Amino acid sequence: MITVHYLDNSRAHRILWLLEELGLDYQVTVYRRTKDYRAPESLKLIHPLGKSPVIEDKGRMIAESGAIMEYLIETYGGEGLRPAAGTEERLRYRYWMHYAEGSAMPLLVMKLIFARIPGQVPFFIRPVARMISQGVSRKLLDPQLADHLDLWVAEVAKDGWFAGKDFSAADIAMSFPVEAGMTRIAQGRDTTALRGWMERVRARPAYQRALARGGEYGYAKS
Repeated sequence: MITVHYLDNSRAHRILWLLEELGLDYQVTVYRRTKDYRAPESLKLIHPLGKSPVIEDKGRMIAESGAIMEYLIETYGGEGLRPAAGTEERLRYRYWMHYAEGSAMPLLVMKLIFARIPGQVPFFIRPVARMISQGVSRKLLDPQLADHLDLWVAEVAKDGWFAGKDFSAADIAMSFPVEAGMTRIAQGRDTTALRGWMERVRARPAYQRALARGGEYGYAKS
C-alpha cells in the first residue's frame, strides 16, 4: 500500500487529492508543524531534507510534489487526468504542472518568510525588521505576485480549468499556489473567475475526501 508522509497545512494535500481521484488505497502518516511553523525533525528520518510530501510505494521513496504526481499518473493509469498527447491542451497541462512549483511557489514562500521575519527577531529590532519586510514585499514580491494572479485569472477564464475545458491534474497542481495566493495577494483585485474555479475544485468529492484523510488544511478556507 502507498504511504503518504503528510505535513499538516502543506502542499501534501494535493497528493491525497490525486490519490483519491485515482481511486487508490493508501495510508497517511501525519506530521505536525512546530511552534515556528517548521516541519518536525522526524521528517528527516524519511527524507534527508525533512520535507513533505514524500510517498513510499513498492520499495521506492519519492519526494517532490511534481515528481510524485507524475509517478502516480504514469504508474496507476491516470491518463484521464491529463489531456491527450499532441494537443494544445497537453502543452498547457505540461506548462502548469511545472509552473506550480517552478514559478509560483518560490515567490509565495518568500512572501511567507518575509511576513514572519519580524516575529523571529528580538523585540527591540522588530520595528526595523518590519520596515524591511514590508518594503521587500511592497517593492519586490507584491508586484510580481500580482502579475501571477492576473495570469491565473486569465487562464481559468478561457475554459474554466487550467488546461482546457476539462478538469486535469494541472488543476490539482495549481490548487495550493492559488489557495495560498488568495490569502496573500488577492486583495483589491477582480478574482471572480478564479473564485469560480476554486468552488468547482472544492466541490469535487475527491477533494473533500482528501481533507477528511489529511486533517488540518487551513487553505481550504481561503
